[in-house]
Amino acid sequence: MAACASFAKLNSFSSPWISNNSFSSRSGSSSLLATRRVSLPIRATAYSDELVKTAKNIASPGRGILAIDESNATCGKRLASIGLDNTEVNRQAYRQLLLTTPGLGEYISGAILFEETLYQSTTDGKKFVDCLRDENIVPGIKVDKGLVPLPGSNNESWCQGLDGLASRSAEYYKQGARFAKWRTVVSIPCGPSALAVKEAAWGLARYAAISQDNGLVPIVEPEILLDGDHPIERTLEVAEKVWSEVFFYLAQNNVIFEGILLKPSMVTPGAEHKEKASPETIAKHTLTMLRRRVPPAVPGIMFLSGGQSEVEATLNLNAMNQSPNPWHVSFSYARALQNTVLKTWQGRPENVEAAQKSLLVRAKANSLAQLGRYSAEGESEEAKKGMFVKGYTY
Repeated sequence: MAACASFAKLNSFSSPWISNNSFSSRSGSSSLLATRRVSLPIRATAYSDELVKTAKNIASPGRGILAIDESNATCGKRLASIGLDNTEVNRQAYRQLLLTTPGLGEYISGAILFEETLYQSTTDGKKFVDCLRDENIVPGIKVDKGLVPLPGSNNESWCQGLDGLASRSAEYYKQGARFAKWRTVVSIPCGPSALAVKEAAWGLARYAAISQDNGLVPIVEPEILLDGDHPIERTLEVAEKVWSEVFFYLAQNNVIFEGILLKPSMVTPGAEHKEKASPETIAKHTLTMLRRRVPPAVPGIMFLSGGQSEVEATLNLNAMNQSPNPWHVSFSYARALQNTVLKTWQGRPENVEAAQKSLLVRAKANSLAQLGRYSAEGESEEAKKGMFVKGYTY
C-alpha cells in the first residue's frame, strides 16, 4: 500500500489533468485510495500491433514519403503550369507516372494519396494501391476536408473533416490504405492565438484516435507556415508551444505514440526575414524543438518541405542526420519531390521515362539525406529554385 501511496503522490503533480479524480498527496491518501478507485485508461485496439508494424515499416532506413495528396483544384494548378487542363484523365496520367516509377520503393516507403487516386487504376487496369504494394510502398490517404476560417481568432483557420471520419477511414482501410494524413496550419504573423493553437492540437488528436481505431497510422501535421519576416528564434518558440499542446491532447485521447508519425515544419526563419539560415542552423533549432517536445516512442519524423527549394529541403534534412536521433528523421515531400518531375514530363507520353528518372534522382537524394550522406554537388539550377508562395493554399 505504501507503493500505491507513493504512486499517487507522483501522479497528483505530474498528471493534474487525469479526470476529475486527481490523486491526493495529503497524509491519509492510503485510506482514500482504499475507498476510491481511480481508473487509468489503457489504449488497446484490434489494430494495435498492426499500427506499430506499419509505422516502423514507413520509418525504415533510407526511405521517406512521397506526398501526392493535392486536392483536384491544387493538382489543376500544377497541371496548368505545364499547359494541361484539369481533367480526371490528366490527373490520372500524372499520378500514374509517379506511382509506376520502377525502383521507387528503394527510396520511398509510403505515398499519401488523394481520395480520387486511392480508387483509381492505371490505364492498363491495375489498381494504384497494388502498384505501390509491388514496390513495398505503403498506401496512405488524405482524410481532412481542408481549412476554413476560425471564428473568434485573429484571421486564422481550423481544419474540418471529423464528421464521418470513422466511416470514411474504415472504407479507406478496405481499399488498401494503411496510414492517414490530416493537415492543419498555424500562422506566426497572425499571433498565433491560443485559440488557434488549441483548436489545431485538439483536432489532430481526435483525428489520430479515430484513425487508429480504424487501422490507419495517423500522420500528425500542424504545419507552421513560412509566411512572415520573423527570426528563427520566434519560429522555435511557436513550434515548442504548438507541439506541447499537440502531445498533451494526443495523450488525453489515448493515442498510441508508437503507432503515429509526425509531419512537422522545419524550424526556419520566416520566408521574408532579412537573413537566411544555414542548414546547420536550421538543423540545430529543429532538433532542439524535437528533443524538447517529442517522446522517443514516436517512430518517425517525416518533415514537410513547405515551399523550400528541392535542394534546400534535402540539405536541411541531411544536416539533421549528421548525428544519431531517437527517431527516424526523414521526409514527406510534395513539391520538393515533384517540381522537376512535372517540368520534365510536360504532359507528353514520350517524356514519361525521363520524368520518372528525375523522380528517382530526387528520391535518391533525400534517401541519402535521411542517412546523412547527401551532397548538393551536381544539382541542377532548377532544383535550387525556391517554391515559397505567400499565403499558399492547397
